[in-house]
Amino acid sequence: QVQLVESGGGLAQPGGSLRLSCVASRSSFSGRWMGWYRQAPGKQREFDARITTSGGTTYVDSVKGRFTISRDNAQNTVYLQMNSLKPEDTAVYYCNDAPMASFPWGQGTQVTVSS
Repeated sequence: QVQLVESGGGLAQPGGSLRLSCVASRSSFSGRWMGWYRQAPGKQREFDARITTSGGTTYVDSVKGRFTISRDNAQNTVYLQMNSLKPEDTAVYYCNDAPMASFPWGQGTQVTVSS
């Protein structure tokens, strides 16, 4: 059973940056497309970005040009570089495989964007 541990969230000002990390407990991570998801207060969890095993990336329009997903298979880690943050990016961020999100969800990492 893969366990996912997200970190790197915090408080950022509008226009600021954060880098999120997600470490998977097993090397089976390397054969999976991985994604980042967010859940804002009172809303359903939604998809933000994904990365294929070969490094191809896909983003939803709302984060395109601002967020960058990357991965380090040797470290079983996927990253989300978040730039030009907006208040509407405030949410708990999770990683999981994509597009099925078939691993158990981790605890997520809180991102708050506020002045």
